[in-house]
Amino acid sequence: MQYFVVMIDYGRRGREAVVDPEITRREVISRIASGEYRNISFIHEIVENAVEDVTEAILTEAALPQIPPEDVDLQANRLDHTRDLRKHERT
Repeated sequence: MQYFVVMIDYGRRGREAVVDPEITRREVISRIASGEYRNISFIHEIVENAVEDVTEAILTEAALPQIPPEDVDLQANRLDHTRDLRKHERT
């Protein structure tokens, strides 16, 4: 049997351990990325009788890349602009 324990820290209000054997690694990552799980103290993966701290690995997978707006180069924008230029040349 494999499951994850996600410990959420609420500060003064205490802590909560979310333990659900039905939740997969992918679901844990999805909940972190969506913001459903915040202020995570640790994430443990339990497999049979072994416990592994996978906090860093899962938080890394859940993190969205931070791309500065000036580094975004969308090919679609260039193609749309080129198409618009051609359209105006014809008229």
